[in-house]
Amino acid sequence: MGLSGNDRAIAGFAMTGHGLVHWFETSIPIFLVVWLAEFEVSTLLAGLVVALGYAPFGLGALPAGILADRFGAKTLVVACLAGMSASFVILGLSGSLAGVAIGLVCWGAAASIYHPAGLSLISTGVEQRGRVFAWHGMAGNAGIALGPFVAATLMFLGLTWQAAALILAIPGALAALYGLRADFDPTAAVDPDVDAGADEALSLSDLVGNSRVLFASAFALVFVIVTFEGLFYRGMLTFLPEILHGSSVLAGVAPGPSLEGFEPGHYIYVGLLVVGIVGQYVGGRLTDRIRPATGLLAFFAVLAVLALSFVPILSIEAGGTAGLVAVVGLSALFGFFLFAIQPFYQEAVAVYTPPESRGLSYGYTYLGEFGFGAASIAIGGYVLDISTPAFLVTMATFAVIGVALSVGLSVGVDRFLGTGPEQAATTADE
Repeated sequence: MGLSGNDRAIAGFAMTGHGLVHWFETSIPIFLVVWLAEFEVSTLLAGLVVALGYAPFGLGALPAGILADRFGAKTLVVACLAGMSASFVILGLSGSLAGVAIGLVCWGAAASIYHPAGLSLISTGVEQRGRVFAWHGMAGNAGIALGPFVAATLMFLGLTWQAAALILAIPGALAALYGLRADFDPTAAVDPDVDAGADEALSLSDLVGNSRVLFASAFALVFVIVTFEGLFYRGMLTFLPEILHGSSVLAGVAPGPSLEGFEPGHYIYVGLLVVGIVGQYVGGRLTDRIRPATGLLAFFAVLAVLALSFVPILSIEAGGTAGLVAVVGLSALFGFFLFAIQPFYQEAVAVYTPPESRGLSYGYTYLGEFGFGAASIAIGGYVLDISTPAFLVTMATFAVIGVALSVGLSVGVDRFLGTGPEQAATTADE
């Protein structure tokens, strides 16, 4: 069965937004290399400046979710696209580290809007959620891969980083203009008797009350599951390039003269992200066939095994192709499953929350994923100083905890908390 016209319109709009969020996000580390040399600052100071942009990306998700319920998801996504483009224009016009900091803070605040608003739009407007969640995830992974590639290529061709930033802002501006003209029903997947559209502004008491209702239901468990997925995801993606770079198995692999300065681990890492596109698609399609709790349980278990599998494989001595093939194969599997799990927690939020609080629900979800999940950068950095195996065991532990929590959701903890799939469906029909 094909998608309806409304489903296709929302899918195209949301996929564009998702791809551009990560297009901007992953271009920033490419610029960081140039900023270190141009501004002659320490890595610590430059890193703190970049952190100013990434922190609001997660912490702003909750207020963004509240705003999505107030003003409507489409309006918020358009504002996100316009804001991200404007932020990169600020970057492109800046000539100091202070200007860079201002641009990055603005970008993080604007980018934080997308996930709660975009996913809320899909959950209330799309009939075939699983398929669109899959395409949506693939678009995000495409942005993850294309952002740094385009930024690096523009500077390789001789453009300054400021010019590259201005060029990168163009697709976001065009997408915002497209969004203003896009025509679709953002609540087509919700029963007409349920209010899932823009609502009156929440008072503090309303916010506390709605939050209390959410966290007195199975969503509380889903939130903790998402947080541990975020801890695993952010920790592994942040430090895996460094782990690959320092591994003995890749020590004897050298690229040709034309690729001087590139590390084999970087190629493997980019390949991992590309494979993640397939993982997102497969995971999204599986949400139409497998219960969210069951899928989360299975994928967390696989991720724990894969994380631990890096320990023996990365210790293989350099000099043979077998070790290289093993690292490439394991990384490809890891990339597939790391991104294949994401549609399952997105679907879990849609299943275990009422439509009228969907924006707030996804706001809390990405506060856990990107906000609390970022704590693994500090945890992982500390443990990685001890040893690589200790780091990988720590990350695997996060996944094992995810398994245990998913078991709880699967066997029916939601019945005791008050809102499971049956209750959510009943709510939507009332």
